[in-house]
Amino acid sequence: MSDNHLTRIKDDLKNVSSENELMNVKSKYLGKKGEITLLTNSLKDLFIEDRKKQGAKINNTKKKMELLLENKLDKIRSELIDAKLSEEKIDVTLPPRGSSFGSMHPISQVLGEVVAIFTDFGFEVTEGPEIETDYYNFESLNIPKDHPARDMQDTFYLEGDKLLRTHTSPMQVRIMEKNKPPIKIISPGKVYRCDSDVTHTPMFHQVEGLFVDEIVTFGNLKGILIEFCSRFFGKDIKIRFRPSYFPFTEPSAELDIEWTDKSGDKTWMEVLGCGMVNPKVFEFVGYQHNQFSGLAFGIGIERLAMIKFGITDIRYFYQNDLKFLSQF
Repeated sequence: MSDNHLTRIKDDLKNVSSENELMNVKSKYLGKKGEITLLTNSLKDLFIEDRKKQGAKINNTKKKMELLLENKLDKIRSELIDAKLSEEKIDVTLPPRGSSFGSMHPISQVLGEVVAIFTDFGFEVTEGPEIETDYYNFESLNIPKDHPARDMQDTFYLEGDKLLRTHTSPMQVRIMEKNKPPIKIISPGKVYRCDSDVTHTPMFHQVEGLFVDEIVTFGNLKGILIEFCSRFFGKDIKIRFRPSYFPFTEPSAELDIEWTDKSGDKTWMEVLGCGMVNPKVFEFVGYQHNQFSGLAFGIGIERLAMIKFGITDIRYFYQNDLKFLSQF
């Protein structure tokens, strides 16, 4: 009887092509009401000697059936995988899909270029906190609480004595407090002011420069900044120094470059502020102003980027428009 069952299940398996059909065959022979299960249940009616012989034969047949079913399942799954792989073949002769690559933000490009020029001049890069105290941002830079220059800064004030720095100039005092001359540093970073229009944003980037030694003159200041502009804008750029006012430098000046506007007319455009370090700033850090002198300058990176790339609205830099940014 068992050999007959093996022959029949082999014939049934020849016509099986899916897992569902395979489960039906398995149920027919090994299910709760399957033929082999019924044979096993009928052993209780036999004498003990016959029960042992028939039981061993049925178990052997059951194991062979299980092996046949397992092999058939493996074959069905293998055929399914082969069929799926055949459907998903990749045509390697097709042209590749287009791909795009990211690029450095124009502000990062200009900031990196500015830092590279000044480090080539021997300036060291220093960085400081963006959340500053009133003392470092204003008072130690000769801007007391009642000074009108504070109104020009449009400051974001925080709790207590804290504020978002309005310039990177506080690094002048922080560095001089802990170091003796000679000092030759630049401090790049983000600064914040409550202002927003085509030429101003609440957050922008600045590079502050400081050079202090026993003999530093306005001639040194002019030489450094003229060479900087020559490298950044080109050797043909025309420059002028225009008298100005900053509380932490004396004398102070604005540096302008000659610029051609959209109509073709030549005009002067402000690029940066600069001057000789005010002796009152030296008093805050314990320097003797009759022993040391220094120069300082502050450069707005967004202003340079607008000039370099011909951008008319500073807000373009921060609108995350890929059509705009992909040009750089």
